[in-house]
Amino acid sequence: MSDGMFRTVSGFRSGYDPDEVDEFFDHARAMYEKGPGTALSAKDVRRVGFEMVRGGYATAAVDAALDRLESAFVARARAEYVQQHGQQAWMAQLGEQARTLYGRLGRPDGDRFAPPQGREQGYEPADVDALCHRLIAYFDKGAALTSGEVRSATFRRRKGSDAYGEPAVDAFVARAVEVLLGVE
Repeated sequence: MSDGMFRTVSGFRSGYDPDEVDEFFDHARAMYEKGPGTALSAKDVRRVGFEMVRGGYATAAVDAALDRLESAFVARARAEYVQQHGQQAWMAQLGEQARTLYGRLGRPDGDRFAPPQGREQGYEPADVDALCHRLIAYFDKGAALTSGEVRSATFRRRKGSDAYGEPAVDAFVARAVEVLLGVE
């Protein structure tokens, strides 16, 4: 049963399953405290999902805590890597990860991602392209941009062959967040 780690929503609304959330955060805390070589990473935190139940935990509060937890795991991984290989090696690794984003960033607006398959929903290309422009400005001109801003970007829904498929966009955004977290 839930120990009340987060605020719950009213019984008429849905939120994250408290038992699942509490179990995950207890596990994450234990893995983090064990130090290096544990079985949980920032990527694992980013990919976790919880069932929605009536009267569950407020999703915004849990999502914010997950963001902080992911940042903590990235900071620890960076510190361990830098200790073993040096700061220059860490920055070189981040540079390689950033270059993987450039294939998409170099494409013209409206053509950065494939459309959704079949009748699946997609994202409004103009919204995704606007985020891509911010990433280009960050990488090329040093414009201000944080992982939190990229993580919280929202895209309007769109159907049809003019939309961008969600899985590819979501994977790209996750990679961009990973790179930015590594610098922050």
